[in-house]
Amino acid sequence: MSVSKVAIIGASGYVGAELVGLLTRHPYVSLRDLVVSEHSDSDARPFSELHARWQGICDVPLQSFSRQWFDSAVVDLDAVFLATPHEFAATWAGEFLVHGVKVFDLSAAFRLNSPDLYINHYGFEHQYPKLLKEACYGLAEWLHEDVTEQTLFALPGCYPTASLLALKPLAHCQLNQSGLIVVNGTSGVSGAGRNANLATSFNEVSLRPYQILQHRHQPEISQEAGAPVVFNPHLAPFKRGLLATVTLQLKSHVSEQDVTQAYANAYDKTPLVRLKKQWPQIDDVTFTPFADLHWQFDDLSKTLVVCVAIDNLLKGAASQAVQCFNLSLGLPSEFSLITDNWQAVTDPKGVALA
Repeated sequence: MSVSKVAIIGASGYVGAELVGLLTRHPYVSLRDLVVSEHSDSDARPFSELHARWQGICDVPLQSFSRQWFDSAVVDLDAVFLATPHEFAATWAGEFLVHGVKVFDLSAAFRLNSPDLYINHYGFEHQYPKLLKEACYGLAEWLHEDVTEQTLFALPGCYPTASLLALKPLAHCQLNQSGLIVVNGTSGVSGAGRNANLATSFNEVSLRPYQILQHRHQPEISQEAGAPVVFNPHLAPFKRGLLATVTLQLKSHVSEQDVTQAYANAYDKTPLVRLKKQWPQIDDVTFTPFADLHWQFDDLSKTLVVCVAIDNLLKGAASQAVQCFNLSLGLPSEFSLITDNWQAVTDPKGVALA
């Protein structure tokens, strides 16, 4: 298998930095360019100067995005990761695709099926409805079909990732009633990004709900769950990690064994989703690509409560992007994410990687 030449746009942010760390260790990646916004004051600074934990691992200078950079770089790239504002990704993804570059978009630019939703939820008019239809929604554990021919991956948001990992097995087995689903989500402050903002300053944040009944992730969760969802997000005073608690009613004939079987069928062969025997906690998943899931079922009322914990920057963003990148190469989705010993890693043909 050949090595893919890759660029990351938005490399200075929290998610971009996690991507750099993951892709630097990937044996099938040559990390060519680390790009920041056009007028960024990070231009020409070494990546490790902004994110010191990567010193000696990735000291590559950052460079500003421009049309000149694009024209010179695109001819030598196989894939690009967009950790950028939504409108930027919507504008530039098609340009990369025309040149045969695979796009892994970590913004919301291609997550929603209807272009009309972008005006209300993201504040811009989507100009590329054809690409919306072509985009592959990148919830990695649910990409059961061959995606090696896909060229545009729309990576889910962190809240939708946790929520949908809870909901998809139930919807797939048609266990849930058609009624309302309630999702309560709590995220650390890194979910708001790296730019300074008093509202998300660690010293200012107390545990509180925000954007109730109007959060932009609500239509995404409802769309992919195939059911109406009430999403209640909360901001918490910790750096990273996310917990989603989903409450819903199951059909009258559903038993606890049916629920057990639905989750076993979905995740017994997906090593990055761990079915737990107790309620998950954020400390068990931070700085990892894992999602921890536990549920409890009240047979009398047919009420199911499911809880999923993830690292919002990894499973909720960067490591899931790498999972989709792996699948696009025909590799197992967890490849390179759960081992640091390259001698122990083999490619799909069983050949050991040096």
